[in-house]
Order: sequence, then structure tokens, then C-alpha cells
Amino acid sequence: MAQSEPRKALVGIVGIGGAGHLAALMFQKTADVHVQFIPYRGAAPRTQDLLAGQIDLAFDQAANALPHVRSGSLRAFMVTAKTRLKVAPDIPTVDEAGLPGFYTSFWHALWLPKGTPKDITEKLNAAVVHTLADSNVRQRLADLGQEIPPREQQTPEALAAHQRSEIDKWWPIIKAAGIKVD
Repeated sequence: MAQSEPRKALVGIVGIGGAGHLAALMFQKTADVHVQFIPYRGAAPRTQDLLAGQIDLAFDQAANALPHVRSGSLRAFMVTAKTRLKVAPDIPTVDEAGLPGFYTSFWHALWLPKGTPKDITEKLNAAVVHTLADSNVRQRLADLGQEIPPREQQTPEALAAHQRSEIDKWWPIIKAAGIKVD
């Protein structure tokens, strides 16, 4: 009797080319494993299948996963960061979990149309910086597992530099996977 190939881990992804899909592609390459991607039309149905054991894993934002981890219905293997989350210090980092250097993050930013006058950009940036300095906002974001960048990184120039570094990091993975914009 011929041996069958072992079952591949089923990884739930929301959107082809989305952040979780790219993280899973990078995981597959970094960990030298092969997985089967299961696409979903949203995080809610993917999470339902993860909770029900229909899929094996997902890469998700802390805000989505932490309530399930805290309730004991999901297990967090690692955070894809250099440091542990302040709101979940018991979850190991990728370095501690044996996958050194596998750093990915779900980050948020505001973009404006090209050609937006500089004074409008500056006013909007000042409002965002002011909001992110508010202790209630900071606590709410921290409770969701969101890390706020240091003040010096809260500028349009820092965002542009971060975006360029992310493109440099992810473009080879996108290209190798043959992901196209529809």
C-alpha cells in the first residue's frame, strides 16, 4: 500500500493578497512548510471556521483574535513582532517561538489624494497626533493590541518611508505568488 502525502495545514485567508494571506505566504517560505490556503469573504466566517476546527490557523490582527484567546476558545502561538504585546505578555514572540525574524504587522494609516495642499495635510496630521496622544484613545487601542508608533514616526514623511520599506519587503512575495490586482 502506497503511503499518502501528509495533510497540509489549512490556513484561512481573507482576500487574495490581503495582509493575512501575505503573512501566511511568508510563513510558508520562512518555516519551509507547505499549506493549503482557504479563502474567505471576511474575517467573521474565517474566525467561525477556525473556532469550529474547520481550518488549522490564521494570521490575524490582535484586535480580532485576543477576545477569543482570552476566552480560551483560540490559542495564540506567537505574535509576529520583536517584542511581546503589552496586553498579552504571555504570548511569545516569533523569535521565542522558533521562527526568528518573521516580523509582520497589521498597520493602519491615513492617505490623502495626490496633490492635497500641504496645509491640509499638516492640519490632519496634527489632529491625528493629538488624538493618539489622548490617554483614553491610547488605552483603548492598547486594549485591542494596537501599538502606537512613537511621536517621531507619526509624520507623513515617516509614513512614506514605512510604506516604501513594506513595499520592498512584500513585493517579492507578491510577485513570487503571482498575485495580480483585479
